[in-house]
Amino acid sequence: MKLFSGLKNKAVSALVRSKMKGLPKDQQDMIIALVSENPDFFKKIQSQIEAKKKQGQGEQLAMMQVMRENQTEIRKLMVAWQSKQK
Repeated sequence: MKLFSGLKNKAVSALVRSKMKGLPKDQQDMIIALVSENPDFFKKIQSQIEAKKKQGQGEQLAMMQVMRENQTEIRKLMVAWQSKQK
């Protein structure tokens, strides 16, 4: 089980880094940690994005809308992560 978790974390890390090359490494690290620590929440976000895309929206617009709809929870996760870093 631990091996699968390690492989999954490496896959998440590689995906985030490939999609967000323009972000500073510390921001990439935060996103990787948030996704790794809250997989169910981010699966829900992905499902919401996919639903909007099926309705005909472009991926960028769908992502922006879903992130805006979930911004309160995302902020809570970010604040909690940042407080653990201190």
